[in-house]
Amino acid sequence: MLKYFLFFIFLYEYIQKSDVYFIKTISSENIVKIFQKLNVTLTGNVGLKVHTGESGGKYFLHPNFLQKIYDATNGTFIECNVAYSGHRHTTDLHKSLLKTHGWLDNNRRTVIMDENPSDDFELPIENHNKISKDIVGGRLKEFDSCLVLSHFKGHSMGGFGGALKQLSIGFASQAGKTYIHSAGVTSNWREIWSKLASQADFTASMGDAASIIVKYFRDRGGIAFINVMANISKSCDCAGSSAPTPRIHDIGILASTDPVALDRACYDLISKDDSEGVKDWLSNSKSLQGENTIDAAEKLGIGTQEYNLINVEDDSEQEKVDENNENANITKLSGVNYYSVNKLFVLLLFFLLTKF
Repeated sequence: MLKYFLFFIFLYEYIQKSDVYFIKTISSENIVKIFQKLNVTLTGNVGLKVHTGESGGKYFLHPNFLQKIYDATNGTFIECNVAYSGHRHTTDLHKSLLKTHGWLDNNRRTVIMDENPSDDFELPIENHNKISKDIVGGRLKEFDSCLVLSHFKGHSMGGFGGALKQLSIGFASQAGKTYIHSAGVTSNWREIWSKLASQADFTASMGDAASIIVKYFRDRGGIAFINVMANISKSCDCAGSSAPTPRIHDIGILASTDPVALDRACYDLISKDDSEGVKDWLSNSKSLQGENTIDAAEKLGIGTQEYNLINVEDDSEQEKVDENNENANITKLSGVNYYSVNKLFVLLLFFLLTKF
């Protein structure tokens, strides 16, 4: 009887975590490979959410790099206009930049979801932290499912940028971006800099907005997430030519169906990296309360910060990635992977199950 009781404790502990897949080598082919490891089917018209890169920038995920996943999913690149002055501020300027950056080469399907601001619509957010709605572009309605492709890096306002930032600020229309930044005070982009919310309210609002986009697609044709950890600086691709030189080693590609677990795993990997830029990166993120977005999104039930980090570099086995990570452990026992909060618990449980 005790054996079965312990088994169910172990099973409960395992299923409470989300799987996050990791591959060290960064390549176009491995974007497809790690997506396939998720074993998800995105149905209908597939949107590939990207950051199209500010003018002069060079660290955003380029369309040539994403070509193979574009082909594999038969997707459409999707993006929105921004609320600050720049080359993505209006639809005409943004379309010109799309051409410059190669998003329209070879007849690539690329859509600006809020190209007509009058078509924006609202998504209500139940049990929200700070904002009760998200404002998104009208062309979002054209897409049934989504693969969110994010360059994981720092950010000058949100602390860091990954899947959750793509889901919140990235999916919001120009009006929606303003609404998030002001924590619901205004949707008029002309007022954005005079009505910025406190950092705590802003990051919580990002968690709210991210949650409704996840729920929107989960209720339709599905959603999945890939973060590329390359060219990591403390700034964002929005910085364009003024983006600082990356001072953190390239780490790899991570993927999950849980954006909370995915961003948490990426954050943890940076925290444990030995690059010279890590301390500065973490200081910037913590001062801007970046992890508050992860906490807020988890609170709304779209994912968990507890995860299994699975190395898919070698398909013959799933190797231990980081035995010191408090959120994720992978321990090999007799050729089988057992996941737990810590290795001692797993070893003790294994021993008891064999004795009773």
